[in-house]
Amino acid sequence: MTTAAPPRRRPGILPHLGAIAQLAALGIAGVVAFTILLTLLSVGVGLIPVLGIGLLFLVAFVYVLWATAWVEYERVDGLYGYGLPLLRLRPSAGPGFGGWLRTLWRQFVDGTMWRGVSSAAISTILGWFVLPLLAGLVSGVGLLFAPLTGVARLPWTDLQIDTTWSVLVGILSILASLALLFGIAVLHATLTRAILVPSQEAALAAEARDAGERARAAGEQRAGAVRASEVERTRLERDLHDGVQPRLVSVGMTLGLAQQKIDSDPAAAKALIDEAHTSTKAAITELRQLARGIHASVLDDRGLDAALSALAGRSPVPVVLDVRLDGRCSRTAEAALYFAIAESITNAAKHSRASECRVTVRRRTDTESGAVTLWARVEDNGVGGARVIAGGGLDGIVNRIVAAGGTSRLDSPTGGPTALEVSVPCAS
Repeated sequence: MTTAAPPRRRPGILPHLGAIAQLAALGIAGVVAFTILLTLLSVGVGLIPVLGIGLLFLVAFVYVLWATAWVEYERVDGLYGYGLPLLRLRPSAGPGFGGWLRTLWRQFVDGTMWRGVSSAAISTILGWFVLPLLAGLVSGVGLLFAPLTGVARLPWTDLQIDTTWSVLVGILSILASLALLFGIAVLHATLTRAILVPSQEAALAAEARDAGERARAAGEQRAGAVRASEVERTRLERDLHDGVQPRLVSVGMTLGLAQQKIDSDPAAAKALIDEAHTSTKAAITELRQLARGIHASVLDDRGLDAALSALAGRSPVPVVLDVRLDGRCSRTAEAALYFAIAESITNAAKHSRASECRVTVRRRTDTESGAVTLWARVEDNGVGGARVIAGGGLDGIVNRIVAAGGTSRLDSPTGGPTALEVSVPCAS
């Protein structure tokens, strides 16, 4: 969440001294960094006609730009303690190569990144002035000892002066150099604050945008929950209508025939009762499977690992499980991930003609934000071509994951393989 701009305060003497030292280093390192950037840009543009090789250099140019901005944000925040937001790479704008290209473009036009690059460029230019001023300061100190050494040169020149005046010139040189150095340090602090620290109005606008994004995300989550429940209800109605209901009707008719024959033909009646008994057990099995599709009790009792092991054991397609979990997550998150994996395995068995399915599950922790997510990848070696169709199984997966506040990504080219990745916040 974006916070308001920190209160304005004057940096103390130590940050100014640190700024002088850093600017002196940037006077050299900054030139190297921007030389690399200009080289990548020029080579990239020049080599675009050569089989598009230049595009690789342009991609590197964007990421080096981001790295330059990141270093600048960290440097300034560590120096002045402005409380700047952490600069992050743009999140993925969608699956596949097209999504990566959109993400790259959004990163290139990211205003926050360009502010960091601008601040680095200005700091490098200021560093060019700091270097000769430091040389002048050292020369001024040397002039204080000129009467002892017998060597007196004017700062920034090779002109010799009388040692009688060397102490006075040295003092003036030191004072002028210090004044200019601290002036540049103050200018650096002012410019970096103006460029990198958002104004109160900008912070409030960013806060409003964040609130709007959270509201849209919550709306999408509610819509996903409603859609997931509709898809699940439709599936249950279809399974009951097409499976259990006809079987129960058949049981009733068979028992009716047995009742009619029980006096006249007991043997035939017994056979009909045996048939009805077999159909009843089959109906019970189907009802148990439907109930398992609504709620997996083993998931609550023994956790996601055990539930997935039971799921793999019932699968008609051989399933290779790779589950590494170091703790439990919320019931909502585990249920969303479980049913997404279950539906993926079902699709692999029904439609993909796969001979093997591999399931990988991890519990991941973001090192920066500390957020914990459940991540899973389900991949089969089938014929591919899977698509999200309204009311279909994949539609149910997507909406169930969205309802839990997560994301999903389907990659299923014609000819296979099919891979589905889902990620759900652990505390959802």
